[in-house]
Amino acid sequence: MTPALASTLKKIALISAGSFVFAFSLVPMYNIACKKVFGIKLETGPAGKEQIAGIKVDDKRTVHVLFDGTVNSRLHWDFKPVQLTLDVHPGQLYEARYVARNLANYDIVGNAAPSIAPDEASGYFSKTECFCFTQQMLKAGEQRQMPVRFIVNPSLPADVSTITLSYTFYINDTATAQLTAPSPTVTNAHSAP
Repeated sequence: MTPALASTLKKIALISAGSFVFAFSLVPMYNIACKKVFGIKLETGPAGKEQIAGIKVDDKRTVHVLFDGTVNSRLHWDFKPVQLTLDVHPGQLYEARYVARNLANYDIVGNAAPSIAPDEASGYFSKTECFCFTQQMLKAGEQRQMPVRFIVNPSLPADVSTITLSYTFYINDTATAQLTAPSPTVTNAHSAP
C-alpha cells in the first residue's frame, strides 16, 4: 500500500467517524435547541394518571388559555381552533377542539407539532389526550374535529396568567405515500398439472 493511499484511507475513516458522531449528536442538539432557543416543549405522550393524581382544583385562580393552529405550506389542509380562548381553573380537566379539513383531492396524513408559551408554563401544562400524539389521516375533502384534553397544574407560577397552546400541522410524506402505494399481490407459485 502506497503512503498516499494509506493517507487517503485514513482521511476517509476519520471523516466517516466524524460524520457518525455528528449525526448521533443531532437528536440531543435538537432537543436543546427546541427547549432553550425556541422555547418549545417536546411531547413525550399523554400525561399519565400518576402525573395528575392528587392534583386539587384551584377555584380561586383563573388562567387564560389561548388556542392557535397553523399548517405548514406543504400541507393542503385548513386547521384552526373551534374556540380561540378558554378560562380555566388550574387542577381541573378541560377539553378544547380543533377542526381540520383536507383541501386536496387525495388522502393526506399529517402530524401536529405542539408548542406552549410562555416556555415557563410548558412544565405545568399536561395533555391527557391529544391528536398530536398520533398521525392523522384525512380523506380528500374530509373535515374532522380533533380534541385535546388538558390540565393546568396548580403549581403554575403566579405571574403566569396566560398560556398559548399552538399546533402546526406538517405533512407526513412517508405515510401519505403509503396510502397510494400499490399493495403487494400474492401469486400462486405452484400451478396445477
